[in-house]
Amino acid sequence: MLLTSLRTTIFCGCRCVSKGFQQNCRSPQLRRWLLRRNHSTFTVETAAPSNPAAVVPNAATNRIVGRWLLGCSGLVVGAIVLGGVTRLTESGLSMVDWHLVKEMKPPQSEEEWQAEFSKYQQFPEFKILNHQMTLPEFKFIFYMEWGHRMWGRLVGLAYILPTVYFWRKGYFNRSMKGKVLGLCGFVFFQGLLGWYMVKSGLEEKPESHDIPRVSQYRLTAHLGSALLLYVASLWTGLTMLLPAHKLTETKRLIQLRRFAKGTGGLVFLTALSGAFVAGLDAGLVYNSFPKMAERWIPDDLLAFSPTIKNFFENPTTVQFDHRILGISSLAAVTGLYLFSRRMMLPKRAKVAISLLAAMAYTQVALGICTLLMYVPTPLAATHQSGSVALLSLAIWVLAELRKMPK
Repeated sequence: MLLTSLRTTIFCGCRCVSKGFQQNCRSPQLRRWLLRRNHSTFTVETAAPSNPAAVVPNAATNRIVGRWLLGCSGLVVGAIVLGGVTRLTESGLSMVDWHLVKEMKPPQSEEEWQAEFSKYQQFPEFKILNHQMTLPEFKFIFYMEWGHRMWGRLVGLAYILPTVYFWRKGYFNRSMKGKVLGLCGFVFFQGLLGWYMVKSGLEEKPESHDIPRVSQYRLTAHLGSALLLYVASLWTGLTMLLPAHKLTETKRLIQLRRFAKGTGGLVFLTALSGAFVAGLDAGLVYNSFPKMAERWIPDDLLAFSPTIKNFFENPTTVQFDHRILGISSLAAVTGLYLFSRRMMLPKRAKVAISLLAAMAYTQVALGICTLLMYVPTPLAATHQSGSVALLSLAIWVLAELRKMPK
């Protein structure tokens, strides 16, 4: 410490002496030499460190986080599609227990399979609907539900483990930390809600002789929470990867943006109403289009009392509502497309809106074919997947039309 102070004092003193000598020196050559010496010494003295610490988060880390969120949203789509197939094959009630770790390994021996089958035989679905089911048939529906649950665990790990890693690396700012915590919390909630839904189909209902099924309310809540998780992940990922366009804020642009938000909300509501259709098997009630049994408005549309009950528990009303919402979504998307054609928009935004319109017509065609063909499983699963594709394109349109961050 003393040596350092002494060196600093000598250096400063010599520099002051050099400056004084330079001012009094009458030789031009010597004055220029002293000037160059002082300048080079000062440059070395004030030079910044050669390897400054990297600042995070930055553009590179944001791209990494954005791609991660898009990957997570893709896994959520897989869970939604697999859940739809599980519902269509009536496999969701095959696993009567819920264990976070224990059930990750399916039965291995014949004795284990017989024990699992025996547990299934104690519940209403076997007693009322599947009392003639064989063990090989049970294995099929068991593996369907098991695959759905394992995929859900994969989704959870895909959110939680990278969150811990990116957090420790400093990839998240304060706002992003709140978002990822919300997404991870939603994954846990989704898993609990899934078991709460399955539990409703395992309950004994002595007063009812209907086919055992999960509550349509819980099924809709389970699908709705999955769609919210997907939309939040997709939106956050897109806004981190796609730079916002420098759009001039005109009255027509503001109207287009509001129109796009309303259309996206209507598409979401239509997809959600499909859960009530699936939960009540409402697609098997009237299999004609555009009329329902030669009538525009069927006689049993409001057969239940009180009236509000029809919109959630009457299969006829549920199918009628889904038809109206589907046609309304198609009309809204068509209007959005025609309105956007009269405006100067970036190329990416035009492509997104055009694809949204094309998907809307494809989805309506899939829905009509599914209805007329009495809901075959492959076509119904494609129709359910189409609703997610349509919602994805609506989110992309909103991401392209968003305002520039200030």
